[in-house]
Amino acid sequence: MRARVILLSVVVLLFSQPLLAQKRNITERDLFSFNWIADPQVAPDGSRIAFVKVTVNDRKDGYNTAIWIVSTATGETKQLTSGIRDSTPRWSPDGKYICFVRSPERDGRPEPPQLFMLSMDGGEAWQFTTLARGAGNPQWSPDGTMISFANGATAAELARQQRETMPVPAPASPSQPAASPTPAPSPSSSPARESDVRVITRAVYRSNDSGYLDFSHPSHIWVAKAPHTGEDKVTPTQLTKTKWSDGNVTWALDSKSIYFVSSHDDEPYYSLPKTDVYKVPVEGGQPSRITMFGMGAATFSLSPDGKRVAFYASVSRPVQSYTEPDLWVLDLTNINSEPRNLTANFDWDVGSGVGGDNTAPRGGGGTPPIWSKDGKNIFAVYGREGRANIGMFDSTTGKETDVTTGDQAVVAYRATPDASRFALLISTPTRIGDLFWLEKPGTKPKQLTHINDDLFSKLNLTEPESIWYTSFDGKKVQTWVQKPPNFDANKKYPLILNIHGGPHTAYGYVFDHEFQWMAAKGYVVVYPNPRGSTTYGQDFGNIIQYHYPGDDYKDLMAAVDEVIKRGYIDDKKMGVTGGSGGGLLTNWTVGQTTRFAAGVAQRDIASWADWWYTADFTLFQPSWFRGAPFEEEEDFKARSPITYIKNVTTPMMFILGEADWRTPTYAGGEEMFRALKYRKIPTVMVRFPNETHELSRSGQPWHRIERLQHIVGWFDHWLMGVPKPEYEVAGP
Repeated sequence: MRARVILLSVVVLLFSQPLLAQKRNITERDLFSFNWIADPQVAPDGSRIAFVKVTVNDRKDGYNTAIWIVSTATGETKQLTSGIRDSTPRWSPDGKYICFVRSPERDGRPEPPQLFMLSMDGGEAWQFTTLARGAGNPQWSPDGTMISFANGATAAELARQQRETMPVPAPASPSQPAASPTPAPSPSSSPARESDVRVITRAVYRSNDSGYLDFSHPSHIWVAKAPHTGEDKVTPTQLTKTKWSDGNVTWALDSKSIYFVSSHDDEPYYSLPKTDVYKVPVEGGQPSRITMFGMGAATFSLSPDGKRVAFYASVSRPVQSYTEPDLWVLDLTNINSEPRNLTANFDWDVGSGVGGDNTAPRGGGGTPPIWSKDGKNIFAVYGREGRANIGMFDSTTGKETDVTTGDQAVVAYRATPDASRFALLISTPTRIGDLFWLEKPGTKPKQLTHINDDLFSKLNLTEPESIWYTSFDGKKVQTWVQKPPNFDANKKYPLILNIHGGPHTAYGYVFDHEFQWMAAKGYVVVYPNPRGSTTYGQDFGNIIQYHYPGDDYKDLMAAVDEVIKRGYIDDKKMGVTGGSGGGLLTNWTVGQTTRFAAGVAQRDIASWADWWYTADFTLFQPSWFRGAPFEEEEDFKARSPITYIKNVTTPMMFILGEADWRTPTYAGGEEMFRALKYRKIPTVMVRFPNETHELSRSGQPWHRIERLQHIVGWFDHWLMGVPKPEYEVAGP
């Protein structure tokens, strides 16, 4: 009998091995199979959630977006639209229709986006706007009769479009005299030519992800009657027509007027941020300004009684490197009223969260404040110690009560009209992002979607370890350690220190493909939140003002020391990398220490002065520096990594986006690369055509893959001795 039991155990063990072996390590190319969720919108009755599903396109050079729906009762999902550039689903107040934005294709190129309508009774979606330069940001009026939207066409473009779409007159009858023929053009005349020369008059004239800014096409507010069938004729009406853009559009409760924000300042960088709130009647007429306050406000949310708006904003004074965002309430019934800060004594980042490399690369969304039905509370996301969760804030006292908890990041959320039930888009270190349904604040949410389960069930993903350590001056700092699958504490592993950008952002409990893949390749990845990071309070975030980089570098080195003390790191095989502000700190690190065997600086800064003169936004306020480079020459020089280039002996790679205006290549990696080549230090520059500062998050999928391959390829070469002839001057 004993022999039969042993034999049976052996058979079970043998047959179970293939099941255990089915899981594999994640690879860089798994990104091609990722699915992302964006912009969840709850149906008025709470029965369904519409969302944008984002996938990599067939050519692997971009992303497709379509609108899907999921049942909150069963979790059943269904695709609603068949377009490849569909976004911004918005439910009608009665739940019978969804308005959305689609960019149709013609000859393989996207046309300007237009508004489409889809009936929940079935049938195909129909288009109901055809405006020059398209339409976006649709919002239903509370009574469901109208839809507001944004459009940036000029009066001349609208007039030309109207002429081009006018019906052609019928030929003249024999009894009518024919019109005089149009004279033929003179042989010497030439066709009109639109100049491509740019005359720049503003200090901020281009933006990282948008390219050159077009101030001749400000975004204006339009309204249209909501169609119920494709046969309904829709004639949109333009409500605002100034030379300035209008945004933060919010319908009044009675559906008769619209609140919006518009800054009538051609050069706002000379002043501290401010917000001008206007009101315009839907039937037409001049907008009237109802108040102005000295902060930049985002995401208005109207109270149930229609008398107040809640929003996120940071105070403008004193001017700081980092000012924690707060939750504010503004009374709309009193002209020139001042907003009230509900969270002045709540020392966490309201309206903010944590960052990873896999939020939806397209699709939109957000985390607006949401009022309770009785107006006594406001629900808002907040970041705390690497987490992002929902809190409920008393609309009078600001007292906070947790609605969600856990080691996670709530990336987006929406609620039923009475704010009794919530849709939550939640990410964790082992989940890109799925929709959850919260039936009651404080209870455990139910998972609705499993959008990446088919892939992730095959992957050997691991949770990172959170470590709190004491830095050089006694400050407590948090870091995460992502270990390889099948980690063995008795072995020695190579280490990669990964530094976040910002500098005022935070790593945390959110999915990061880069860290999982580096660990799968056999590296221990250490990613700290040094001083200057968000989610640790106002003082911790702002302490680096006029000292960046500096003591934050010491925090990073203390994180490395803390992990080395644990005994499983080969301190001769350590690399350092980071992007944006993390690229700056990577450059700084190799100029201060030789402990790292290789470095990869991404989208970096080498010279603060060169960056100040060329980046896509200004530092005309004393936030990071007290003045301009010609006023604070020594400070700019002392805090620039290029100043310490003679100290660098670490082999360096520089990863650059050629359309990056946030950290222009010639103010960062190009300078470091040329200087290291002069000094004959091993170095290579990897340039990504047409990529912006968002390369790692929303760049072309193929480029995102190649970026990961080059980062780890450089470390494989210099830390592990893997031959990489492509990094030699002679090439492969």
